[in-house]
Formats: sequence, structure tokens, C-alpha cells
Amino acid sequence: MRLRALLDTDALGLRLLGGEDELDRTVRGVMTTDLKDPSRYLSGGELVLTGLAWRHDAADSEPFVRILAGAGVAALAAGEAELGDVPDDLIRACVRHRLPLFGVNESVAFATITEHVVRQVSGERAGDLAAVVDRHRRMMTSGPAGGGPDVVLDLLGSDLDLRAWVLSPTGRPIAGSKLAGAALPADVCARLAAEHLAAARTGRRGPHRVTVGTATYSLFPIPSSGRSTGASRDVRETVLSDWLLAVEADAGDWPDERLDLLQGVTQLISVERERRDAARTVRRRLAQEVLELVQTGAAPAEIAARLRVAAPVLLPGLGAAPHWQVVVARVEWDGGDIEGGPVAQALLEEILVNPLTAGPEHSDRIAVAHTGEEAIALLALPAVSSEHDGSESGLLADTLLEAVRDPLTAGLNDDGRLTLGVSAAVHSAEGLRGALEEARHARRVAAARPGRVCAAGHQELASHVLLLPFVPDDVRRAFTARLLDPLRDYDRRHRAELVTTLEAFLDCDGSWTRCATRLHLHVNTLRYRVGRIEQLTSRDLSRLEDKLDFFLALRMS
Repeated sequence: MRLRALLDTDALGLRLLGGEDELDRTVRGVMTTDLKDPSRYLSGGELVLTGLAWRHDAADSEPFVRILAGAGVAALAAGEAELGDVPDDLIRACVRHRLPLFGVNESVAFATITEHVVRQVSGERAGDLAAVVDRHRRMMTSGPAGGGPDVVLDLLGSDLDLRAWVLSPTGRPIAGSKLAGAALPADVCARLAAEHLAAARTGRRGPHRVTVGTATYSLFPIPSSGRSTGASRDVRETVLSDWLLAVEADAGDWPDERLDLLQGVTQLISVERERRDAARTVRRRLAQEVLELVQTGAAPAEIAARLRVAAPVLLPGLGAAPHWQVVVARVEWDGGDIEGGPVAQALLEEILVNPLTAGPEHSDRIAVAHTGEEAIALLALPAVSSEHDGSESGLLADTLLEAVRDPLTAGLNDDGRLTLGVSAAVHSAEGLRGALEEARHARRVAAARPGRVCAAGHQELASHVLLLPFVPDDVRRAFTARLLDPLRDYDRRHRAELVTTLEAFLDCDGSWTRCATRLHLHVNTLRYRVGRIEQLTSRDLSRLEDKLDFFLALRMS
């Protein structure tokens, strides 16, 4: 309904105090509040009713109105019972922010206005949106094959000729309408997910419009169940787990009725996601039980018994005992005011799925628990044949984040960080405790690296790469300066390229011939340079210890 219609209803007792030019705004709902900051309860388009209990002096009006305008509310209606009249400072603030303002006669209850608005809005939505909801519900009751996000998207295609897809926060395709045809390319999915996460982190309200090539997409957030509880939640608690609806159209040109319809579709998909998440709860419980046994030092036989219970759930239809792999993840936010464990848990459940695998169901071989700030995944691997030891099967850290790095970096913005560690595959309960510690240690190696999204695997724990990240910065600087600064100073003064020569000499394992060939130098020239390096640093490049010191200094510089 339009704001103008409210003034035409005498029973509502409203009088216009400002915003006459904005009366064609659409009202999509109503909310009553006396909070100084009600933004977390606003989604846009509301008529906000207030008794002004939040106002203690004139300075309170400006921030209150600014919050409402930023949230995109349709109008503000202030009751006159508390102060006898609407204060001038509130009127001026509404004029500055182009927010229509109504005064509510003290004889009219807010409940009367609320009932009227809800009745009108519900009636206007009873067309397309009600039809879509009813048809979807009927299909869901016919069995699992009749429901799901695909059905809702098919309705969008048949009723509104819209091509639409549901994507995970990492860009993995969840569902697509038949009208959409072929799946979106992986790079387009990743780009849309990154744009969605970046917009969500900056507080921009959806839909977000993104142009990729010649196509324009409108992105609608699909909030998780936790977002709809009305509790105050930081966007960082959900942004890395919420799905999104991508529609190939420019929603900026849409009428309010169509926007309302798409918002209703996101709500249907959100409900459907909650239903599908029930299986994840079972896997989480299995992972938590196994993790508690491992961490409390339970007997291997007890852990093995629990794994035998978990195996049919995580590997349905496979009779062979699986191998197991452990992945540890942490999501850390600057300031430490957000609990990272649940965020890491939801995110790990997503990124452990092959990003090229379409479908709403997460892999049924993944069970993720969280303890404190840490999420731990128990990954079941199908048993390998006897000629393989299984050590190279399973997940590899260096490929784990390739497809999802850009979207997650956008979601983490400048104040979040994701680090993961991956263990080797183990073949029994006896190896599970070691796998957990191995994954945790690998994650600490990843955390010592630069970047918002980092991972490390068990292969890196048997290399100098493991040691270098844990050398304190001041020790690094002193060590490299003592060995390399004399060479760098000499290079600046004489353009001698001693550092380049040192790198090549070590890379060629001290071979004079190969190094001279690589640098296009005569062997005598190379010998002169190496002699100068030894003279400037008081080191001997024929000694293994000095070669190793130079090698480490170059790696740390």
C-alpha cells in the first residue's frame, strides 16, 4: 500500500507533518519501537510507530532519524500521547533525511494502525506471492522429489520469465531453474558470490546489482534461520554461511510488487534450507562425540567403536571401513568480539564440498564439530585398494581453497582471517589423535603466513617451511641483515649483483659450471663474485653450514 492511502483513512488519526513529496512510497510492513537504534529489526519499507520514549533531549532526534533513513523505512509515525505534540527537532531531522513524518492522535492505539496496515499489505500480496507459496507447499507435500529450491526457481521461470540460481557463499551452485538452462560458469559463480559477500560486509541492503560481461544479475540474500530470530547479531556471524539468490535481471527497474515476490521466494528457500540442514545436525553430533573421545584420551577400541557407528552415516552404501582425515579451521576477527567456532564450522562444511558439485546436499562424508574458536572436520575417505597405502588419497591443502579464495576474501573483508590445516589420511582409531594434532599444527603454520585465507597440509610439516614462520620478526631481521645487508650495500654502490649471484649459486647446488651458464658469466667472473661475497660476509661458501645460513637468510628476507 502507499503512504498516501494512510491519510485517506480517518480512523487512523494520522496527520502529515513532513514529506508530502514522498507519499507515493510503498509500505511493506509495520513496526513499533522505542529503541534508540532499532536497525537490527528493520528490513526496509516499514511504517515505524514510536511513542518517543527514546527521546530525552533534542540531540536524540537526528541519530534516530538517520538510522531509520539508512534502513530504508517508508515513514515514521510519532505518537502525541507522551509529549503532547511531536517536537520540532524531530520534524526538522525528518525533513533533512527526506523521511515522511506523521503525527498519531493520542486517542488512536498503535495496534489499530498496525492491524490496518497488515490487513492492507496482506491483501495486496495475495496475488502472485500467495499463488507461488501455495503451489510450492503443495509440491513439497507430494514428497522430496516435488520440493526444493529448484521448484521455486522453476516457478519464477514459468510465472515471471526469470532465469535464477541459488548459490552458496563460496559460489557453489545449489539450484537453478529449468529456464536458466546450462549452469553458470564457475568463474561467474565465484564473482557473484564475492560481490554478494563484499556488499553484505559493507552493510548495503539487497538486492545488489552486478554486471558480468554483458549480463546483469541482481543478488538477493537468503538469510539463515538464525538471522530471523530478531536477536541482535553481527553480520560477521552469518555472512560466510548464507546462501544467495542470483537473478539474471536488473532489479533496479522493478516495481515494488515484484521485489516483494522475490523477497518471499528467498524466505521459501530459507525454510527449505532449514529442512535440509537436519542431516547436518546428525553429522555434527557424530563428529563431536568422536572428537571428545580423542581429546580426552579414550582407548582406541572405544574410538574405533564410535567410528564404526559413524561410518554407515558418513559413507552410506559402502561396506568397507574407510580411512579418515582431519581438517582444522579457525575464523578470527579483529577485536576478538565475535565467536569464531560456529562461523568456522559452517564455513568448513561448505568449503569441504567440491565447488564444482551442484546440489543442495552437502557431502555426506563430512562431519564437522566446533570447540571454542576452532572447527574440526572428520572426513571419511572410501577404503583404497591394498596396493595403495592411502597416504596420497583425500584432501590436499594446496588445492582446497583455490576455487573459494576470492569469495571468502571478500567476505572476510579487512578484519577477518581464515586458516586451515589438513592432516594425512589415517587408517585406524589409533592414528586419529595424531591426525588431529597434525592438522592443528599445520593450521598454525598457515596462520603464520600472510593473507586473509591460508591453508597448510601435513606435507609441509617435514620441511624447513615449518620452522621459518615461527622465527620472531626481530630475529629474522637481525639474521638477514647480518648476512645480506653487506651484499646489498655493495650492489647499490657497484651494481655488482652479488645477491643475484648468491641465489643462483645456491640454487645450482654450488656447481660453478651450471651457475656460470645460468648467469651467462665466465667461470672466473663467477669465482670473483663468490670470493667477494665471502670477503664481505666472512663466510665460506664451500662449507655446508654457511651455505645453509645464506639459504635461510634469502628465504626469510
